Amino acid sequence: MAMNAFEIKKQICEVGHKLYAKGFVAANDGNISVKVNDNEFYCTPTGVSKGDLTPDMIIRIDATGKKIEGKLNPSSEIKMHLRVYQERPDVRAVVHAHPPVATAFTVAGVELDQYILPEAVLTIGNVPTCEYGTPSTMEIPDSLMPFIQKHDAFLLKNHGALTVGNTLQKAQFTMEEVEFNAVICKHARELGGVEEIPCEQLEKLMELRKKMQIPGRHPGCKTCKNLGTENCRCKHNCDKGDKKAAAPAAGDAALVAEITKKVMEALGR
Repeated sequence: MAMNAFEIKKQICEVGHKLYAKGFVAANDGNISVKVNDNEFYCTPTGVSKGDLTPDMIIRIDATGKKIEGKLNPSSEIKMHLRVYQERPDVRAVVHAHPPVATAFTVAGVELDQYILPEAVLTIGNVPTCEYGTPSTMEIPDSLMPFIQKHDAFLLKNHGALTVGNTLQKAQFTMEEVEFNAVICKHARELGGVEEIPCEQLEKLMELRKKMQIPGRHPGCKTCKNLGTENCRCKHNCDKGDKKAAAPAAGDAALVAEITKKVMEALGR
């Protein structure tokens, strides 16, 4: 059932409050939008803390960014939201925030591309880092273009993260997954190194993703750069990168069931 205008505005505020409470935004950072139809969107205003949002602050704009309804003004960064909606008709919501650890990866020039958590593998895969762009200009929307068709999560160089979804809750959950994955990766590096999930298991997770019909785009299974050589990092004989995933063994049933449960809970399904 479609939500009415007040319900959409209320949900945007609730997501804003959660982002602020989790420390994903500071001051008046970040922005949120929801698509109603091809020429109507609701978005957060500029100059307001996401922790202080109320439904009457939410603005309605058209596909060009022009304000249709609202007392306040939309963020100048709404340009990147509108570009996403233009390029990805399946997207119904966009969230931009500055999750600290994920953002630190971009500042340090470290890619968030290691496959370490089954839940993150299933939902987001690797998260690309987009080229730096000046805020409020078309440079940031343009920086998304190399990745927009295969990803639902993007790191913005020195500027935070952007996540999209078929619902606002999905976009919010994806943002949380990006930051959680970055935190675990950072801790693992501090403890001595990151041990990635082997290709064999990644292939099984990709098959599981298909069976679960998880919505959104995904970059696919990451394969070892040294596939089939003596320097291969994988923990199995992976001399053929295009082989089909093996069926889960009986001993994997409990693990698959647990992963499925967690992902379905995260997706709110």
